[in-house]
Amino acid sequence: MDVKRQQKIVRPAEALPGGTPIEKAPDPELGHDLIPAERYTSPDFMRLEWDRLWTKVWLLGGRSDDIPEPGDYICTNIGKESVLLVRQQDGSVAGFFNVCLHRGNRLVPEEGVGSVAEEDGVFRCSYHHWAYSKTGKLLHIPDRETFPQGAPPCGRVKPIKVDEWGSFVWFSMNPDVEPLREYLGVIPEHLDPYHMERMAWTRDITVEWDCNWKASVDAFSETYHVQGIHPQLKWYLDDVNVQYDCYDKHNRYLIPFAAVSPRVALPSIIPPLIAGMMEAAEMDPAEYEGPIDGIREALQKHKREHGKAQGKDYSDLNDEQLTDDYHYTIFPNVSLNVHADDVMMFRQRPHPTDPNKMLYDIWMFELVPEGEKWPDRPRHQHFKHGDKTIGQVLDQDAFNLPHVQAGMRSEAFPGLWLGEQEVRLRHFHKTLSDYLYGHNGPGEGDL
Repeated sequence: MDVKRQQKIVRPAEALPGGTPIEKAPDPELGHDLIPAERYTSPDFMRLEWDRLWTKVWLLGGRSDDIPEPGDYICTNIGKESVLLVRQQDGSVAGFFNVCLHRGNRLVPEEGVGSVAEEDGVFRCSYHHWAYSKTGKLLHIPDRETFPQGAPPCGRVKPIKVDEWGSFVWFSMNPDVEPLREYLGVIPEHLDPYHMERMAWTRDITVEWDCNWKASVDAFSETYHVQGIHPQLKWYLDDVNVQYDCYDKHNRYLIPFAAVSPRVALPSIIPPLIAGMMEAAEMDPAEYEGPIDGIREALQKHKREHGKAQGKDYSDLNDEQLTDDYHYTIFPNVSLNVHADDVMMFRQRPHPTDPNKMLYDIWMFELVPEGEKWPDRPRHQHFKHGDKTIGQVLDQDAFNLPHVQAGMRSEAFPGLWLGEQEVRLRHFHKTLSDYLYGHNGPGEGDL
């Protein structure tokens, strides 16, 4: 089927002053070359990514409200490294590598959140009790006189850059990295209107997947796969009339929800997933008398009219944002499905040693109506794919990606053959190449 002939007209919203920009970004000239499969399977390419990407960029560390008090910390891992992000007395956050200078023991043994406020505000290595301050400064060596060479001359654990934006803590292992706001580019302007600081944790999961981290980024960067992997969503969203926008490092798509795909006929009754959206907005599907393809607009009007009474401030969002999915990729490894009432945030992390494996973090947040009590933060869970369900749609992606990774290793597969609906993948790889090879792109023999 030629989907271009089946497209319905979706009128663009009028951007609100100070709200999320909606205009279409110019399509970049990215060519049509294959994306080499070795980028997903090669240990050499994985090492190159570590040296020239992961150690150079800003990375998502955790949620700011996880560390409200001095001495509270987030311990998070990226590749072979573990870092500590620690709230200071002045309200700032300091960061340093999670390692003791004595024998290399990790100061905090596992990822997660904690506090040293009750331990005199110091990190104390469990091996020999070397002690460090909230900034990583070496404070005490037991039996100091037995070290004739003295204390390590650096006097502290190597620091890392830390900043906050969007109610999240970010870090970089690059001492010369540009300021966070400069790195994020358009992202704050686009996402600040959602007020993620008003949203509470509802899910915190890490799943081990048998695929390269980039295969996961790819899977959430286009809607072309909806017809194959998520057929049930064709009665929930319009996977054809999608706006793709590529910026400097980052990109997005805007996809209509509460709509039906042009790939299928309009149903005679309201599809269950759309009915669920209506019920969540306190709109009774049984009382709706309009056409199926009018539900999206009716739902937008209902939320605009009743949101304030429900304690939900939508004033910084345009009407389409009250229903639609604005999906962003913050380069290199953060994917966000952003909605008026919730945010689904995914952090795709490389395995420390194996290019065929990754860690997939699922962080979900929901808007808390004004005046309502915030729910307790969910407990972090960590398991392997297949051990537990992560929801129908994500289970479908998780089932498929190991097969993608296996195919990437085939001698019969030279690389990714991308179409116009996959422009975000090509843009992502262009940005990756800029970091790995410079702005002239890969040379002969490079991947």
